[in-house]
Amino acid sequence: MHIDLSGRSAIVTGGSKGIGLAVATRFAASGADVTIAARGREALDAAAKEIAASAKGGVAAVQGDVGAAADVRRVYDEAMRAFGKVDIVINNAGTSRNGKFEALTDEILQEDLDQKLFAAIRLIRLVWPQMKERRWGRIINALNIGAKAARPASMPTSVSRAAGMALTKALAGEGGPHNVLVNALLVGFIESDQHVRMAKEGGQTLEQYAKERSKDIPLGRTGRAEEFANLACFLVSDAGSYITGTAINVDGGRSPVV
Repeated sequence: MHIDLSGRSAIVTGGSKGIGLAVATRFAASGADVTIAARGREALDAAAKEIAASAKGGVAAVQGDVGAAADVRRVYDEAMRAFGKVDIVINNAGTSRNGKFEALTDEILQEDLDQKLFAAIRLIRLVWPQMKERRWGRIINALNIGAKAARPASMPTSVSRAAGMALTKALAGEGGPHNVLVNALLVGFIESDQHVRMAKEGGQTLEQYAKERSKDIPLGRTGRAEEFANLACFLVSDAGSYITGTAINVDGGRSPVV
């Protein structure tokens, strides 16, 4: 299916690597103007160059920590300065953090909520009025399958992601009358830098790590970031204009909950 996002402007947080980079690349190649945000300047510059290689739209890169309200505001302001509007938001920032409840301090939970939940809330709050006014908007919250079916020792991520799913559903109901569609995509085991790091920390090669983690995936393999990006591109396009309030698993069948 050919998807044309010409004339649309998107913000992708966590856009310098992995899923965020794949989404931003797909959007830009489909014609959208794209602003990516991430904390590391070097990775941002490299990502912007990679995206621009196939882009049909413009590319802007803004350094910032979306866990901080002031940085969220700056990302939004820079996107507006570059492209004049925001039609699409992909809230993708934040890495997985898993541990037992007894090790969950207030500080750990608050940091996770700031990076994943409050970052999304603050950015959506900024773009919401213009989306309603133009009667066109698309918001995708990138969560993980623990939002539906939390496993033991999965905190704080399962808690913050479950809150993100509730936010998605509530916003879909409020945005629907204004043609502002809000959905969530729930990640299973998809190739990313954090898995490279986790494999190294566990003393495994990436291949060993992926083979072990893929045992409980019906498709029997790791997902590719491009596969996530393809679905995101469909949902933000006019082809996905009757889909809102959903939480779709992108996990090769791994989740025990549909």
